[in-house]
Amino acid sequence: LAGCTSDAPSSAPPAATTPPAGSVASTGGDDGNADGLVFGWSVYDNQQEFVQSMTAGVKEKAAELGITIIEHDEQNDESEMVSGCTRLINDDNVDALIISPCKPEALSSIVELAKQKGIPVVICDIGDGGTDKDVIIVSDMYAGGEKAGNYALQLLGDEGITTGNYAVIRCEASATYAARRPEGFKDVMDAAGFTMVQELTADSDQTKGYEAMQDILAANPDIQAVFCANDPMALGAMEALQEANRSDVLLFGFNGDQGALDAIAAGTMQGTVAQDPYGIGALGVECAKTLVDGGALEYDAADNKEIFAAVAMIGKEGDEVAR
Repeated sequence: LAGCTSDAPSSAPPAATTPPAGSVASTGGDDGNADGLVFGWSVYDNQQEFVQSMTAGVKEKAAELGITIIEHDEQNDESEMVSGCTRLINDDNVDALIISPCKPEALSSIVELAKQKGIPVVICDIGDGGTDKDVIIVSDMYAGGEKAGNYALQLLGDEGITTGNYAVIRCEASATYAARRPEGFKDVMDAAGFTMVQELTADSDQTKGYEAMQDILAANPDIQAVFCANDPMALGAMEALQEANRSDVLLFGFNGDQGALDAIAAGTMQGTVAQDPYGIGALGVECAKTLVDGGALEYDAADNKEIFAAVAMIGKEGDEVAR
């Protein structure tokens, strides 16, 4: 998917602040004339491909606008998330905090502290924990699930299958926005007369996805399709299906990770709903800049201050599916 592009200048001013322990400062270019703005960027786990792409979007858009970014890796640890963001706000005096939280339910103290200091909080993906953030940018999760459901029906129809069973593997309960993905898939499949026979949670983890798929096959050998709410779980489910010699089961993921695209090319997955993490990160910087400048944001869902990023269904041929 095309994300935002930028032509970052070759030179950069020195960092405006000293980064907290475990953080890295990167500087923007001169051409953006952002008056020395410094934004904090805290991510749940920088080892993940999705997060790395978001970070690239954040850094390149910041470079384009002349904004310094101080990065912080939460390392998927709630205590590190809270302590690191507190350092960004208190010690580094960032002008805005952009965060992809590992534990949305622990965001309250971070958002409250930022509000006390007049610092906008922009959340990218995962969830907001019910906090009074300024905006949350998420993929259009429900629509993505619908796209996967419609494509599953298309492939099943091509095989003459118009009724049958399917299963769902969900992300962790705290990933409230990701919870919309299987709902879209289920609504499409149920409306077409298919039956969901099992729904398990695998915490966005590949090994747990493998174990969940084993359990599903053991209890429901007559399934036709499985939807996994992210690609790591789908790759785990793929391993279980391969071990069981169940190439007849259609398997779909969500993210558009390279591992899933490789599996689609190999014929061991039938599709994934591709997000645009680079674009989400870039949009996070743009929203933060608008808020710092005193501007107003246009929300897709104003009641919860949500802005949706588009998604695309990547089908078994490796191309975007139009429907």
